[in-house]
Amino acid sequence: MAYDFDLFVIGGGSAGVRCARISAGHGARVGVAEERFWGGTCVNVGCVPKKIMVNATEYGQWAEDAAAFGWDLEVKGHDWARLAEARDREVARLSGIYGKLLAGNGVTTFDARAKFLDAHTLQVGGKRVTAERILIATGGTPQRLDIPGAELGLISDDLFTLKALPKRVVVIGAGYIALEFACILRGLGAEVDVMYRAALPLRGFDDDIRTATVEALQAQGITLHPDVSPTRITRVEGHLMVAMSNNFMREADAVFFCTGRSPNTAGLGLEEAGVATNASGAVVVDEDHRTSQAHIYALGDVIDRVNLTPMATATGHALADTLFGNKPRKASYEDVPTAVFTNPPIGTVGLSEAEAAARGPVDVYVTRFTPMRHTISGRPGRRTLMKLIVCQKTDKVLGAHMLGEDAAEIMQGIGIAVRMGATKADFDRTIGIHPTAAEEFVTLRTRAREAGVQPPSQQAAE
Repeated sequence: MAYDFDLFVIGGGSAGVRCARISAGHGARVGVAEERFWGGTCVNVGCVPKKIMVNATEYGQWAEDAAAFGWDLEVKGHDWARLAEARDREVARLSGIYGKLLAGNGVTTFDARAKFLDAHTLQVGGKRVTAERILIATGGTPQRLDIPGAELGLISDDLFTLKALPKRVVVIGAGYIALEFACILRGLGAEVDVMYRAALPLRGFDDDIRTATVEALQAQGITLHPDVSPTRITRVEGHLMVAMSNNFMREADAVFFCTGRSPNTAGLGLEEAGVATNASGAVVVDEDHRTSQAHIYALGDVIDRVNLTPMATATGHALADTLFGNKPRKASYEDVPTAVFTNPPIGTVGLSEAEAAARGPVDVYVTRFTPMRHTISGRPGRRTLMKLIVCQKTDKVLGAHMLGEDAAEIMQGIGIAVRMGATKADFDRTIGIHPTAAEEFVTLRTRAREAGVQPPSQQAAE
């Protein structure tokens, strides 16, 4: 049959827009539907506005530290409304660019919700369209915990619509978003408490990084509540009261649920198309990103695999090249660098010590030091941690981890080396740039410990 489109993309975020744009560049007839805002979570209520607010907190700290370097500055306070205006202006500019990129490549766009009617047919707004291939790229959506009074709490999107800085904030959660929000709000002047169920924040990260993060958060005045869960939120005389599982209560002006995001699949009509999802609602795909329907694909946060904007963009580009560019390829999910924009930031790539040790013996190199800036400023809690995990058998660097100034910028370069399979000898042969923190990665000579070695009793038994 003749279809209206060669490819129809549901979702105008990073994965969807990249796949649509590149596919159209290869000559495909492409349509894209986006019901909320072009650019998706990252541009509008995620990475971009968050990083702008992180920058705002850094300026405040630099102004405070300036006196140690001989500057006589007067800091009169922070103007939330002025920051919000500048942030929103930049977000609008970037969101508009996404629409222009699609239009410039001949993509047909729909500012509407798309829903499957059958495996090749979609209801897009009030219009019925058909497509030979369909891509689901609807991202994720933030979730509240199922506790009494949850409706009184905010989700991550709400940070970017607040009209003023809350004076007292409770953040529930201990992942990327929770800790970044805690640092932003504290850096702009709020009192911040963070509640989480585990003993340490940042589940899945290297344990040395997790421990150092606790020290850094506490040093800036953030109060941590590990091993607890909120049980109820109530409104009392104009403020909120958060009850915890340890029978403590916390008073707040705002409560943020930063407790994870769920794949945004509700209401898409996936059952009408025969597209399978798992228990969490994520679309099930194979290694080629095909769903249970061979002509329907899914990418990005909606498959809940590696929920990072650059990963979504890379897989979208690869899928477009494969389907329409006569260049079949895949974007690897291995050794993906990432950053957490806490204060100070975290950068990481590859395996944690525990993950690497589970595969065999490894050598661990660790250093902690106060960077030059803060030997002068005297600001507490700004110690840097840098760590390499090295396979004993091959000398290959399996993981690199950093908490400290410019960690994200440094880790991008380290990520190239790890992705290429660099060895510890390669790092050692590289001349450092002095004086920088980054040079520590190529001057780590003394092994801190080894891990993943079998106990002597087990070795003897074998």
